Order: sequence, then structure tokens, then C-alpha cells
Amino acid sequence: MQPRNMSMNGVVDLAAVKAAGEAKAKAEQARAEAARSGGGGAVAPSALVIDVDEAGFERDVLQRSAEVPVVIDFWAEWCEPCKQLGPLLERLAIEYNGRFVLAKVDVDANQMLMQQFGIQGIPAVFAVVAGQALPLFQGAAPEAQIRATLDQLIQVGEERFGLTGLVVGAEAGDDEGDFAAVPAGPYDALLSAAVSALDSGDLGGAIQAYKNVLADDPGNPEAKLGLAQAELLARVQGMDPQQVRKNAADNPQDVTAQIAAADLDLVGGHVQDAFGRLVDAVRVTAGEDREAARLRLLELFEVIGAEDPRVTAARQALARVLF
Repeated sequence: MQPRNMSMNGVVDLAAVKAAGEAKAKAEQARAEAARSGGGGAVAPSALVIDVDEAGFERDVLQRSAEVPVVIDFWAEWCEPCKQLGPLLERLAIEYNGRFVLAKVDVDANQMLMQQFGIQGIPAVFAVVAGQALPLFQGAAPEAQIRATLDQLIQVGEERFGLTGLVVGAEAGDDEGDFAAVPAGPYDALLSAAVSALDSGDLGGAIQAYKNVLADDPGNPEAKLGLAQAELLARVQGMDPQQVRKNAADNPQDVTAQIAAADLDLVGGHVQDAFGRLVDAVRVTAGEDREAARLRLLELFEVIGAEDPRVTAARQALARVLF
């Protein structure tokens, strides 16, 4: 069952939203199935701790940071505190189950990376989120402090960039990781009711039905997608597209006008225009206006889906203007 879009009586063209939504739903279902079967789009637990060198840094750290926060542990064989911190970080990476990836960098073999990060002593721990480097701590910090830092990092990734982490499956040949027999969640009736509400034009009822599912199952992919679509439809319903676009053109500093125009951009199939408009709004504003533009951008990411390269590019652009 896929979330569907209702007709808007020709006010806006929803074909692009529907196509993007269906593509996202398929991708989310594939990831969920991979998690149950221990393969496909899911990563193995061993992929949560990786050794990184200068040659693979862009691929393994920068590109991956568009999906999940990457914590970098700069260490060396001769460093005694590193021998205490390293195993602790590795254990936490497995325990956090895909909420972050640990990248280990041997500074003796990767002097250039050490210089680029301005490291004066080791162990030193940094994070990269959506392509942006953040210093975390230096030295063998207590576990409680490290956990608090990781929790804050994950929260920043989720709230600012919509990074929800990786699906972790089983290692190849690991019978304990075979979840093929796990039953589906008991939400088919609520999801069917939400789709029926959309088809009948009851956007408020659809929104509430999806929220009811998410209250019990916050990660439900169909409900997350359906809610993002239903809320978008509710916002554009009754809009005068010509007037909305005129307001945005006449008032480039008006965040409310830019947000409304971005919604219309998206439902009209102009995904990059919608993202670019809101990134620009974040760049030129501050305070509550800036936060409103950022949050709407994250909502539109949900409609299109994290796997879409346009979302990845927009997340990186957002990171550049935020930091």
C-alpha cells in the first residue's frame, strides 16, 4: 500500500510529488526488507567502524556524512591513551546501531589529514556532518562525557539536516541476524484510513491518521512519507500560485513568502528551485526566520527522500550556510 495524493482541481501539478513519494516509499520498503533479511540496502555491523586513509577520505567520510554523522578517531600505535579510547568508541559505534559511523585515522600514515584538521595531539576526535567538520574532544574522555557528546551530535544531525542514520542488518552468514519472519506492524487499517482520507479530500483526517501511526511507530516509512505529503497538500490547497510567486519575487527578504513559493516549487516538480530558495532564505536571515526556513527545508526533504541526490546536495548546501 502506497500513500497517494488527492486531486487539487488543477491548482497545482502534483505529478512530481506523487512520483517522488512513490520512489521514496519503495526505497524505504527496500531498506526495511534489507534490515529484516540482513542484506541489500542494510549495512553490516562491521561497516560501522572503518579504517580511513587520505585516498578514501572523500568517499568514506565526506560523502557518507550526507547520510549519517561520521566520528573520526585520530590515533597512533604508540599512543597509550588511544588504546583506551579506541576500543570504547568502537563499542559505542556498535551499540548506537547505525546512528553514527566511526572512522579511524592512523596519523602516522596520514600526516596530511592530521595537518588539515589542525591536530596538535592525540587522541583527537572530530565529527563530519553533511560535509562539515566539527571538533568533539581531545584525550581519553570519560564514557559518560563521550555518550553525551555523541547524543548531542546525533541530535544536530537529525534536527538540522534530517540525518536518520543507517539501517544495520546482519553479517553474511549470521543466522542470528535473519529477521525474515518478523511480522509487519499492526498499522494497515490506520494507513488505509489515511489514504482513503486523502482520496476523499479530508487532509486533516489523513494528517491525524498518519500522526497516530507515528505516535506508536516513529520510524514507519509509509506514515512518515504520507504525513509529509499530506501536510504539503494542506499548505498549498487554496493558494493562488500567481500571487504567491509575485509575493516571493517582490519580497525576497520575506521568509513566509519564500516558504510558500518553495512549497509551490516542489509540487510543480521544481525540486532544486524549492531547495535552493530555502537554502538562500537560511543564508540571508537570522533568528526565528532562519529557523522557519530551515525546518521547512527538512520537511521537503522528507517528501523527496534521503536517497535522492538533490536532497544530498541541498543538505551540503545547508551545512555550508549554517556553519
